This record gives sequence, C-alpha cells and structure tokens, in this order.
Amino acid sequence: MSGLVALALSIGGLGGVATWLALDPLAGMVTIWAIFIAWAAYFHNGADTAALKNTIICGIFGSIMAGVAFALITKVGLGSGTSLAINAAVWVGVTVFVLVFASQIPALAAIPSSVYGYAATAAYAIHAGADLSAAGNTLAMDFSNPVAVISLSIVVGAIFGMVSGKLSAALTSK
Repeated sequence: MSGLVALALSIGGLGGVATWLALDPLAGMVTIWAIFIAWAAYFHNGADTAALKNTIICGIFGSIMAGVAFALITKVGLGSGTSLAINAAVWVGVTVFVLVFASQIPALAAIPSSVYGYAATAAYAIHAGADLSAAGNTLAMDFSNPVAVISLSIVVGAIFGMVSGKLSAALTSK
C-alpha cells in the first residue's frame, strides 16, 4: 500500500486506541489533545530515536517550566496592588526566557517541543478557571498537578508517534 495510506491507517487506528486510553483506563492521568501534540512533535522532530528523546525531554522540560510559572504566579506576588495579569506576565516572561536560554544545553535544544509542553500545561492549568485557582496545583504530587498530567501525556504521545511511524513503515509496500 502507499505510504500515505499506511500512515493514515496507522495514525487513525492508533489515534482511536489513544483516545480510548485517555477516556477510560488513563482518564484523569492524560489528555488526548496533549497526546496528539506530542505525537505531532515527534514527527516534527524527525520521527527517529533522537526525535523520541527530544520530544519527551524537551516537552517535559517545557511542562515543568510552566509549572514553575504557575507556582510563582499563585504563590509569589510582586507586591500589593499588582494585578494578576501583571504578576502572570512577569513570571511567564521569566520562565519562558529560562526555557529558551536553556536550549544551550544539548538535551534541551528542541525549543519548539519545550514550547509545546509549556503551552499544553498552561492550557490545562488555565482551563479550570480564569482566576488560576487550579494552576496552584503545580506543586501537588498527584494527578491534580497539570505538570504530571501533561508530562505523562507527552510520553504517551511520543511513544504513539514512534509506534505509528513503525507501523506505517511495516504497512508500506516494498
């Protein structure tokens, strides 16, 4: 079969499996949208062993940096009278600076994957409320922590990306 048909079957079939996992046995531990973000990042990073490593390491690093931002936003104010918007803007700016500057370290060089992890974690944390009340859970040691949920989703998504690539190659006619 053609490469495109094989890839479509592989991603479509495994996408169904990933959705079932996210909505049933792993519900509350992963999100399907973050799985798909990491899946795409795996292909964006080159769809090889290095891509798997870069997607997971940088995606989780980005998630951690977002967690740090939300911990700072919810626990460290910038003084009385400072609005939530200003407080958040400062801490996001600082943590994103660190995220990009850290790309000097070879293991953290895939900046887009770090940004995907940061953005997914921020989206998950903010989704619970504009007042960022759920974002304070970034210090929790359970699956109420957006960093834990998104980090596990990144690992699952990157692995599904790798498996879908291998399955697609196996289905492609030689």
